[in-house]
Amino acid sequence: MAQPRTSDQTSSPEPVAPSTKGSINLRIETQTRQLIDQAAAVLGKTRTEFMVESARMLAIDTLLDQRLFALDTDNHDAFIDALDNPPPPGPKFKALLARTPAWER
Repeated sequence: MAQPRTSDQTSSPEPVAPSTKGSINLRIETQTRQLIDQAAAVLGKTRTEFMVESARMLAIDTLLDQRLFALDTDNHDAFIDALDNPPPPGPKFKALLARTPAWER
């Protein structure tokens, strides 16, 4: 196990982390900007806070839609059964596996 660092040990300085903030510039219609401003005001947020939070939530939802799905009990059991008992390979799949890969030609 690594020894804890004490004040008398010398070491090189740790690298400085890059800036954790950046900017995004958007061109939007005046009506859209006003709508965002009104919604932000209702929530007591700045336009930036509202837009970042909204974009972040949509980004998370979008990624979860691609990675996570929920099934009821019957569909879950059918899904697990399909994973545990795949159909036998057909002729096209067998032909694909029999081909020499392009990187080995």
